[in-house]
Amino acid sequence: MRKLISLLSIIIMSVSCVTDKKADLVIINGKVLTIDEANPYAEAIAVNGDVIVATGTSKKISKYIVEGETEVIDAAGRLVIPGFNDAHVHFGPLDPDYIELRYTTDPSVITEKVKAQVARSRPGELIRGGHWEHEMFSDRKWPSKELIDAVSPDNPVVLSRADGHSVLVNSYVLKMSGITKDTPDPFGGEIQKDPVTGEPTGILKETAEGLVKTGAAKTDRTPEEQADRRWQGYLLALKEARELGVTSIQIPGSADFNTYEKLMQQGELTSRIDIGRSLSGDVSRLEQYRETAKQYPPTGNWIRFGYLKAFIDGTIGSGTALMFEPFTDNPSTSGLAMMPYDEFEKMVVTADSMGFQIGVHAIGDKGNNWVLNAYEKAQQLNGKRDSRHRSEHAQTLIMKDIPRFAQLGVIPSMQPTHCITDKRFYEKRVGIERCKGAYAWRSLIDAGSILAFGTDYQVEPLNPMEGLYAAVTRKDRLGEEGEGWFPGQKLTMEESIKYYTLGSAYAQFMEDRKGMIKEDYLADIVIVDKDLLTIPESEIMKTRVDYTIVGGKVVFTSGK
Repeated sequence: MRKLISLLSIIIMSVSCVTDKKADLVIINGKVLTIDEANPYAEAIAVNGDVIVATGTSKKISKYIVEGETEVIDAAGRLVIPGFNDAHVHFGPLDPDYIELRYTTDPSVITEKVKAQVARSRPGELIRGGHWEHEMFSDRKWPSKELIDAVSPDNPVVLSRADGHSVLVNSYVLKMSGITKDTPDPFGGEIQKDPVTGEPTGILKETAEGLVKTGAAKTDRTPEEQADRRWQGYLLALKEARELGVTSIQIPGSADFNTYEKLMQQGELTSRIDIGRSLSGDVSRLEQYRETAKQYPPTGNWIRFGYLKAFIDGTIGSGTALMFEPFTDNPSTSGLAMMPYDEFEKMVVTADSMGFQIGVHAIGDKGNNWVLNAYEKAQQLNGKRDSRHRSEHAQTLIMKDIPRFAQLGVIPSMQPTHCITDKRFYEKRVGIERCKGAYAWRSLIDAGSILAFGTDYQVEPLNPMEGLYAAVTRKDRLGEEGEGWFPGQKLTMEESIKYYTLGSAYAQFMEDRKGMIKEDYLADIVIVDKDLLTIPESEIMKTRVDYTIVGGKVVFTSGK
């Protein structure tokens, strides 16, 4: 009898072991870059539910396959990496009527595109577009309202510069907004005016954008049609993200929690979402944020409350970044502060005392210095904690501030493509010496910082391959000879992928369950069609995603 019981026990244990080895999804025959320092490479991955249960050789992981129950992906030697985590992305519904002006070199193209959109619109309907960059124009001059006035006499037109910190508007908008040559610049903003006539040129910088009034946009669509159009815009945005392997998104500032809840309920949410709020010194508003944070806690994996976003300055491209010294090409200005330092510091200290994570848009060397100073003051007054406050962009730094990031535990949240977009005019605007502290990735890492990479989409394209290319080459997208712009700051491809995955997860306090291909980590995985670790740099931006897996589910496949 005892022998029979023992035999039954062995059989039950064997069945149990087989059951434990079952996987819902298995990837075999891959070149798996895990980003796990303890186990950097593997061939295969087993996934159960939404988590990774094992990594190893294809032979080992094949034991998890149950015929008819396990989905098997043969990577056939392709590179397998964690899903991309965009640490700074202005994500939301895409507008099919938005006039896309990215990479425009001939300003007359703007005129023609506005004219075409006006022809499709009714009088009074708002015309929006953007991503133009005057430094790419053949004459490198700021555009003016004359470029669009003649083709838009009866429509408000608002066209954002690529960085979003300046807009071009037509005379219709200026008149509707009451902006004249006598209108003073608001604090932290500039109404660009003709040096001869004093009339507004149509360019509004920074807080001056807030003066724009376009009235109620006229449309023939019903509220139901408008709502459906917006819903379809969200679906288009998520489709773009999963096709590019972006499995996590961190939205600075505000976004609509309810819509993302609805998308998740309907099975349409294919990227994990962090949503922050705009930072304010208003304590009552901060109390409201606390309630929102309770609804979307850090323990969640899909829709979470993120960080509080503030601005301290503008951009290099718009000539509004806050600098210690005047701009080299415009000595009349050292940029713009969005608020006085004392007010800014008080706001940061208050939010920190309430336990919030803070991220501040900081581009100029003085802007970043102010941000570090405010975070340091918060530690002195409130006590040091693992706050992981962030400098969003951290673009231009004085050398003595570089080690302060690690010392204060501040995350440099950076977007590599800004480097290769802005390097065309950086030296002209700030001079060679200050460029030594521009996009100082290697210096920050050597000083002990953990970087978080993203895109600043839609300021830059969402495609992570462009960011990886920028980080390892610091060269123009069209390619160029030499070692790249200030090549001592370049990263390796492995490092670049790490900061686009685990680094970004660390910035959102999720490095314990996301950003690596590791047992018990969320199964957010991407398979690409080229070996990013070995291909020539000219092939990096040509690399495409073949599979995107989020939470163990294949949400995109190229069909190959």
